Amino acid sequence: MKLAWILWLSQLLPQPAADSLCLSTTVYLEARDQTLRGQQAVAEVALRRLDSGLWGDSMCEVVTARKQFAPSLVAPGTRLKNGDAWARSIKVALGAERNWALPAGQRQEIVPGASHFAAHAIAAPSWRNAYQVATIGDHTFYRVQKL
Repeated sequence: MKLAWILWLSQLLPQPAADSLCLSTTVYLEARDQTLRGQQAVAEVALRRLDSGLWGDSMCEVVTARKQFAPSLVAPGTRLKNGDAWARSIKVALGAERNWALPAGQRQEIVPGASHFAAHAIAAPSWRNAYQVATIGDHTFYRVQKL
């Protein structure tokens, strides 16, 4: 499956299916080689950003916001070819959405307050000196903005 096809399909699907597809794609592209906890943390950051309204009104808008998540950074022709990782990404995204639908005090948060993350092997963002919430696998999670 090509990224461009997935993003096109997300425009045709009704909600909440479109948002689930966009979140699954983001988990796959950002964290398919990370632990379950690392994948859940990536999903949590995206969900927290959606709640903030600063990056868009849908998960698809949030994860495709310019230079924010992998769907807007990698080539549209990128193939999502690891079927097992794709299946795990879907499961992680759906679980994260169920968790995030709970009242704030009942959610199981992995990276409380984190609004950003970076894989330092491939990125050195300008905000990398912000408050570090956690490091999980190759990703460090930051509270850059109070959301």
